Amino acid sequence: MKLPSISWSVRYHAPVLVCLLAIALLWFLPTGYEGALLYQEAERCTAQVVATDDSAIIDTGLVRSGEQRCTLKLLNGAFAGQTVTGVNMLNGSLEQDKLYVPGDQALVVVSHDGDIITNVTMSDHYRLGWEGVLAALFALFLILFAGRTGIRAIASFALTVLTLWKVLVPLYLKGFNPIWVGLVITLFLTVLIIALVYGFDRRCAAAVSGACLGVLVTCVLGLVFTNLFQIHGAVMAYSESLLYAGYQHLNLTQIFMASIFIGASGAVMDLSVDITSAVYEVVEKRPDISRWEAARSGMNVGRAAMGTMTTTLLLAYSGGYVALLMVFMAQGTPVDNILNYKYVASEIIHTVVGSFGLVTVAPFTALTSGFLLAGRGERQALPQAE
Repeated sequence: MKLPSISWSVRYHAPVLVCLLAIALLWFLPTGYEGALLYQEAERCTAQVVATDDSAIIDTGLVRSGEQRCTLKLLNGAFAGQTVTGVNMLNGSLEQDKLYVPGDQALVVVSHDGDIITNVTMSDHYRLGWEGVLAALFALFLILFAGRTGIRAIASFALTVLTLWKVLVPLYLKGFNPIWVGLVITLFLTVLIIALVYGFDRRCAAAVSGACLGVLVTCVLGLVFTNLFQIHGAVMAYSESLLYAGYQHLNLTQIFMASIFIGASGAVMDLSVDITSAVYEVVEKRPDISRWEAARSGMNVGRAAMGTMTTTLLLAYSGGYVALLMVFMAQGTPVDNILNYKYVASEIIHTVVGSFGLVTVAPFTALTSGFLLAGRGERQALPQAE
C-alpha cells in the first residue's frame, strides 16, 4: 500500500526539482550579448547626486531641453569615492527625460581611458533597491498566504522571467523563427507551471492539453488576422530602434504575431487549471460519473469564468492606453477613425484573438478533463496538492 503513496509523492515533487534545475541552468546560461558594444571601455556604477546645475536647461512651456550638469560621488566600481561631473541630456520628451536633485542616487556609465575618467553619462535614477524591496514583499505575502504553493508560484515566476530573458529574446535577436520559438517556449512553460500545481498526473495532462490547444487556436487566429488587418510589427514600442541598432534581418511582424499568443497564454493556463480542478472535484464526489457528464460540468464552469477572463484581457491590454484614449476624446476623434488606426487595431487583435483562445480553451479543457479524469470506475483518489 505504500508504493502508490511514494509514487504520488515523486510525481508531485518532481516538477519542483525540474523547475529548480531549469532555473539554475538558465541563471548561468549566457545570452551571447553580454559584451554589447555599448558598454565596452565603460563601467556602470551608482552615484550620489551632490549638487546640480540647471543653468543650461531651456524651458519651452512643459518641454525642457538642453542639459543638466550634476556633481556626483561614485559609490562603487573601480572609481568608487571619486567626485565627478555627470551630464544629464534632456531631449524635450517628458516620457524619457529625467531630472535629478541633490540626494538622489543615479545609475551612471563611466567612460575611461585606463585610470582616467573621460566622460560620465547619467542613465537614470537608481531603482534596484526599492525594486528589491517590492519583490521581497511580494514573495513574503505570497508565502504567508499560500504556503508551499506560494513557493511553487515564486519558482514558476522566476522560471518564466529567466526563460523569456535567457532563451526567447536571444533567439529572436539571432533571427530564429519567432512563431516556432514562441510556441515551443510557451509549451515548455505551460507544462512546468501547471505541473507545479498538480504534479505530473492526469490533472496536469488534462490542463496542459486544453491550454496548448487554446494557445494553438490563438496562434492561428493571430497569424490570419494580423495579415488581414495589414499590421506591421513596427507597431510594437521600440521596434524601430531595434532595426536601427543593426538588426534589420528581424521579422517584426512575426514577432508581433508571437506576442499575441504568448501574452494570452497566462490567462489560458489560468482558465484551464480552474476547469480541470472543478472537473476533478466533481469526479471525486461522484466516481461513477460518465466522461460526458464530467465534460459538461467543466463546460458550465468555463462559461461562468469566460465572462470575467475576457474582460481581464481587455483591462490588461487597454490599461496602458488610458492617456491615448483621453487624447482621442479631447481632440474629438471619430470612433471609426480611432478603430482604423494601426496601433489601435493591433490592440484589438491582442484582446479579441486572446479572448478567442479563452473561449476555445474552455471546451478543450472540459473534454480533456472529462476523458482523462472520469469514466474509470473505482480508482484511488489523487491526493490534493497542498
